[in-house]
Amino acid sequence: MARNSGRRTGIGVEVIHALPQRMERVLLDLPRGCTVADALKAGGLLRPLPRGEFGRVGVWGKHVAPETRLRDMDRVEIYRPLIADPKQVRRDRAAKARS
Repeated sequence: MARNSGRRTGIGVEVIHALPQRMERVLLDLPRGCTVADALKAGGLLRPLPRGEFGRVGVWGKHVAPETRLRDMDRVEIYRPLIADPKQVRRDRAAKARS
C-alpha cells in the first residue's frame, strides 16, 4: 500500500479473487468514501460486464452491492458462478439414497 510520511492517507482495502487453480490478491490504499466498485476498478482483477456492471461481490463473506462504501481493512471478495446448484445436488443425493 502506498504510504505518506509513514501514515496512510486513505483506507487499506484487500481485493481477493479465488480462481480454481490460484488466488489473486491485491492490497490497495484508496481514498475514504470509496465503494466496492472503486476497489474492483483499482484492483484490476475484474473487468465490468458489458453494461458496466460487476458480477457477485462481497465484503468479508457477505454479499453487497457495488455501491457499498468501504471501511479501513475491508476485504472485497469476487465470487465465481456456482458450477452446480447446491439445493439440487442435495435433492439428487437424497433421491439416490432412497432408491
